Amino acid sequence: MHQLMGIITAVASGTTEIESMQDAVQVVSEDVKQTTSMLSNFIQPFVDKLPSLAFALLFLVIGVFLSKQIVRILGKAFQRSNMDGIMASFIRSIVKIVLYVLLAVIALSILDVPMDSIVAVIASAGVAVGLALKDSLSNLAGGFIILFSKPMKEGDTIEVDGVIGKVEAISILYTRLVTADNKTVYIPNGTVSKDKIINYTDKELRRVDLLFGISYESDIDMAKNVLLEEVKAASESLADPPPEVYVSSHDDNAVILRLQVWTKSGDYWTLYYRLMENVKKAFDRNGISIPYPQVELHIPEQSSKK
Repeated sequence: MHQLMGIITAVASGTTEIESMQDAVQVVSEDVKQTTSMLSNFIQPFVDKLPSLAFALLFLVIGVFLSKQIVRILGKAFQRSNMDGIMASFIRSIVKIVLYVLLAVIALSILDVPMDSIVAVIASAGVAVGLALKDSLSNLAGGFIILFSKPMKEGDTIEVDGVIGKVEAISILYTRLVTADNKTVYIPNGTVSKDKIINYTDKELRRVDLLFGISYESDIDMAKNVLLEEVKAASESLADPPPEVYVSSHDDNAVILRLQVWTKSGDYWTLYYRLMENVKKAFDRNGISIPYPQVELHIPEQSSKK
């Protein structure tokens, strides 16, 4: 009897354990199903968009390649048309930006992003960027002003914002100058468009103005002849318009002679330095003195007290 009761108890206990295991398996199964469903819901949109995403990436790669080719072709076309280098560089920069923006918009359209959303994002981004980069937009506008007003061209030597240099390029935001000592200076286009621009090489000819002081005891006519002879000896000087020498002023210690001689714009500094040296040597040979500031002190004699 006791053995029969033990067997019944063991069977009952085993049945309970089996039911508990079944419950545990069912709970785990439901958790797995729920997790699988969540992952499926998360991944499925990407799977559905995979063909569009692949096509959009392919379109971007091809589009970037074609954009570079278009910009390169434009550059060659501008060279053949003898367009000013500054204008050509500026237009290429603008075209490149426009093409890249169009590529981005078309790629988003391929991904079925609503056009209204794209326009709204672009408008919002434009406002935000405009507020954050108002100075850059001013430089962009300045670039257009420089481009269309044409106060300078590539290779011109200009002075702007206190810097003298040769114009190398005008990008979207900056004008690039190279100074005489080979320094590269980037000046914002907004500053260039608002500042006074002095173009030293816009005209074919320039006049060199030099001042020389001679003592009051020196012969003025001889000094004028010496200056004109040195001008004739300089290969960079031009006979037409003819050089001129005249008395500019009477200073405290010297009579100031002003020499004006014309030359080609590219020869300006060569002639300037040549005359500064040769005139001093010629004055020394002809006994014409170049005075320097002097102060004479007259001390009256005081009678000694007896």
